[in-house]
Amino acid sequence: MLWNVDLTLVDVAIVTRDAYVEAFRAVTGRPLVKLVPPMGRPDSEIIFETLAVNGVVADDDHLPRFLDALSAAFADRRKRLAKEGRMMAGAKDALRSVARLDGAIQAVLTGTIKSNAVLKLKAFGLDKYVDFELGGYGEEPYPKASLLQVAQGRAKERLGVPFTSANTVMIGDSARDVQAARIGGAGMVAVASGRATAAELREAGADIVLPDLSNAAEVVAAVAALTSPMDRKAG
Repeated sequence: MLWNVDLTLVDVAIVTRDAYVEAFRAVTGRPLVKLVPPMGRPDSEIIFETLAVNGVVADDDHLPRFLDALSAAFADRRKRLAKEGRMMAGAKDALRSVARLDGAIQAVLTGTIKSNAVLKLKAFGLDKYVDFELGGYGEEPYPKASLLQVAQGRAKERLGVPFTSANTVMIGDSARDVQAARIGGAGMVAVASGRATAAELREAGADIVLPDLSNAAEVVAAVAALTSPMDRKAG
């Protein structure tokens, strides 16, 4: 199981934006005028586009410096996450229920950098359901579909069995998540809890579309429908 984080499991947009503002100033010495919208993109892509729209010509040193500054700025604000952010409806019950499926292993496939993804989930007590050593994160230089395949490779290396569309399911809220699953090779459960409508998620090619995660039984049924018990045991 590969979970998207933002607007699928949690919403901490206010804190994230403030961290970007501080990181931008730390790296460029200038105030941030415009932050490009996430739209399911990885932090590495958002950083480059944000630099560009603010008139900064990026060099090889900008990305690693910005990633470090973003991690530090977000960590400084971690106590604000639970106060100013929210856990998406049903997220904890969904994670807990999917964990009970025979052979299920849960990781995240997110545009958020790893350190920040951990803090986001930890703030709401969701971290205990996720193996953070698997999955894929926003600092890695891959499109999300390729990152999905990287995550499958990590799981194979750890567990010694192949991961394919038969035993990999992604849950996310954006059309980019759906496209990543289609191209990368995973079943796709889309939740209309983000900026995309249910119709847009279906049009993008999601196998199953749910309004949100509030009905854990529906989430489990969706995952089970896209895998088989034998596949889950193999994974």
